[in-house]
Amino acid sequence: MSMSAASEQELSVSLVGSNLHVFTVAELKAATQGFLDDNFLGEGGFGPVYKGAVDDKVKPGLKAQPIAVKLWDPQGAQGHKEWLSEVIFLGQLRHTNLVKLIGYCCEDENRLLVYEYMAKGSLENHLFKKFPPVLSWSTRLNIAVGAAKGLAFLHDAEKPVIYRDFKASNILLDPDYKAKLSDFGLAKDGPEGDETHVSTRVMGTHGYAAPEYILTGHLTAKSDVYSFGVVLLEILTGRRAVDKTRPSREHHLVQHMRSWLKDPEKLGKIMDPALEGKYATMAAHKAALVAYQCLSGSPKSRPDMSKVVENLELLLNLVDDVPGEPVMHVASQDDTRKEKTTRRNGERESNNGG
Repeated sequence: MSMSAASEQELSVSLVGSNLHVFTVAELKAATQGFLDDNFLGEGGFGPVYKGAVDDKVKPGLKAQPIAVKLWDPQGAQGHKEWLSEVIFLGQLRHTNLVKLIGYCCEDENRLLVYEYMAKGSLENHLFKKFPPVLSWSTRLNIAVGAAKGLAFLHDAEKPVIYRDFKASNILLDPDYKAKLSDFGLAKDGPEGDETHVSTRVMGTHGYAAPEYILTGHLTAKSDVYSFGVVLLEILTGRRAVDKTRPSREHHLVQHMRSWLKDPEKLGKIMDPALEGKYATMAAHKAALVAYQCLSGSPKSRPDMSKVVENLELLLNLVDDVPGEPVMHVASQDDTRKEKTTRRNGERESNNGG
């Protein structure tokens, strides 16, 4: 598919001042050692992704750094339109919780995207493919906050953006497990002026999409809030949004667990067994309540993402990976001694203390 003159013009106008590098296929082949199998990172709807490395020998002014190169597969789920959307959105938007697009290649039939390399891979891999080590409670909470900040930034931008495909596989982690949103192929400009929603063909991933969006095709920022609630529930439980390997009543995580989220007595059943009880009970319960609100069947009842960020950030002060200890204040030495004694007297007592 050759790029139309209109698309080319749209791209050049949209990317004025974006500082994106324009690469050739030859440069990216060299950067990835000819797309060597050993450099293969994975595959998404757009196509395969390879690790590579660039420096100022490849492009003047380009710092030496590892990169991830996405190749467009013409037979894949996403086409040229999604490629263009990705380049334009990430070319215009810059935020610490959005993956950085370094540049692109649009040469003949070839469409490639060049990103910063995210060393820890996707949240999906850590939660469900059990990449060691198990994500601690504090790491999970920080990932949730980072991803929420990324969404809030998009929704509150001068020209709002609806992400539309928020899921664990699209949350990438840097070497410090900082969360960054990737894959903007399905993102849409939000409603403007008096509009309340954007009407669009239903796209996204089964299990994450908001019910009203599936029914009507009406897309709002609250559609993303619902999807965030699904991912937050996955972070808490360590379970996939849809898992057909479980008993039939547990196939759909939200249907199975949403009503439990507001019940502190159910917390033990909700939380990921891989955490082995090492989470702050009060913080976990409050995070479950945030998920409950985000997963409301009524879009108007869901909080804005900026409010979600605010609510989750408050919980960072309650983080302590000691079983069942909600950290409500800076403990004195006496408090610490008492709490250690309590834990020695039995974990059950400690776990019920929050």
